[in-house]
Amino acid sequence: MAANIPGLIAVAVFYLIILATGIWASRKSKQEEKRITGTGTEVTLVAGRNINLFVGIFTMTATWVGGGYILGAAAAVYNPTKGLVWALMPLQYFINFFVVAIFFAKPMRDKKYVTMMDPLQLKYGETLTCTLLIPAVIGDVLWVACIMAGLGGTISIILDVSSFYTICISAAVAIIYTLLGGMFSVAYTDVIQLVLIFFSLWLCVPFLMLNPASTDITLTAFNGTFQAPWMGTLGLEDVGLWMDEFLVLSLGGLASQIIHQRILSAASSKEAQVTCFAAAGFCFILGIPSVLLGAVAASTDWNMTSYGSPSPYERGEAGKILPIALQHLTPNYVSILGIGAVAAAVMSSMDSCLLSCASLFTNNLYKTLIRKQASDRELQWVIKISVTVAGLVGMGLAFLGNNALAFWIVGADVMYTLVLPQFVCVLFFPVTNGYGAVGGYILGVMLRVLSGEPLLHFNPVIHFPGCRLINGVYVQHFPCRTLAMLASLCSNILISSVASLLFEKRLLPKRWDILQVKTHSTPSRAEEKPNVDNKQPAVSDQLLDTTC
Repeated sequence: MAANIPGLIAVAVFYLIILATGIWASRKSKQEEKRITGTGTEVTLVAGRNINLFVGIFTMTATWVGGGYILGAAAAVYNPTKGLVWALMPLQYFINFFVVAIFFAKPMRDKKYVTMMDPLQLKYGETLTCTLLIPAVIGDVLWVACIMAGLGGTISIILDVSSFYTICISAAVAIIYTLLGGMFSVAYTDVIQLVLIFFSLWLCVPFLMLNPASTDITLTAFNGTFQAPWMGTLGLEDVGLWMDEFLVLSLGGLASQIIHQRILSAASSKEAQVTCFAAAGFCFILGIPSVLLGAVAASTDWNMTSYGSPSPYERGEAGKILPIALQHLTPNYVSILGIGAVAAAVMSSMDSCLLSCASLFTNNLYKTLIRKQASDRELQWVIKISVTVAGLVGMGLAFLGNNALAFWIVGADVMYTLVLPQFVCVLFFPVTNGYGAVGGYILGVMLRVLSGEPLLHFNPVIHFPGCRLINGVYVQHFPCRTLAMLASLCSNILISSVASLLFEKRLLPKRWDILQVKTHSTPSRAEEKPNVDNKQPAVSDQLLDTTC
């Protein structure tokens, strides 16, 4: 079978448009760097805190509407062992953005942080924060690998080209425009990518719904014709696992640097909140085509299509159902547009992950631990090197396929169970201190490790109620991840309160207070800067002096 030449041309044109937009945005970034009073690093990482509302909404929406979102939602609905009841990502991400808008956007933007790790670093110190930062950086790199692997598999099905070339070219394009313009390039290319995603996916819907090989999805929702009903089922014994997965996706993103980077790039806290509210609605709308595609695929007699029998699920290709359905249930030009939507979604997620990884490494590791006296020019070079390394490593891991996916899911798990409780404590519980952070972290790690992980074929030590042996691996049907998260959160507050009481009431000598238990409100980055005119020490330095 020859390569799909029209499809290749269409994808090439799309990549050229994205690259041109990134180059244009890099010029805007240089202009902004001259205009604002902040550093060039701040322009690169948070666009000088001057992203306009329209662009902000698009780039915030694009953070979650990625390749995993589009491909994953369709695959979960199509999978006869899952169904729509297990594929509630549009609703979960809607909740995620709403919670961020109501509780997190204002305090983060008002404090003028550069990354989401800043409040933790200012409160707990550099060394302790590194134990939370490293999983976040690794998670971003593994997410790049996963979405690149998904793109390679999708394009190879429809365009009939090797996934090796598509992965390499896509990675190169994303790395180049992210290097050129930083947050500005990422934000403005997200506008084009999201427009393509919206129109391409919705254009595919009527062709899928009217395909003669497919039965009306309203008839197969609860009474499957060719396989189990696509609405899915939820047994009483699965409620705990369902709740756990629902909460991980609904709340796990609260501790994501990708989202907070856009909040911190907004012109004001009010605009940051509006951006999140709008993104919640758009994210939900953009998830509907994937759900419909999965429903159509589950209602299709594949023997009547060019794909033939057995079905994709029986061949073990349920995860590739979106490109398979586009190829065999729509005209060629429609499938090409669908591939454009997937490529756009992947690029919008990849550039965000690259910049997120570079931001955390440069601002919270290199600048604070490795080279505290680094110049702004040096930091910008570190950002560029970090973006390149993260992109190349992610591209290399993409060829591992499902292995990279398993590790990324574990990384996301760690962010939910370990980083989120620490992040919430720092922002909303002034009593929190280093002792509570250490105690909460250790308890969270222990509970999560002892609960096991079926993706890594790691059997649990603690068998919670409902733990069952499935295909030789024990699977927890108890919300053990949420239990670990809540245990970490509560123990942080409790241990912090006890430590504060012991030292402030002088029940323990002050010389034993190695983690400086006395609590203060977390300073902002603006307050942290020294007053050059009066030669006064920075607020953070004053805190360290008075704490002892």
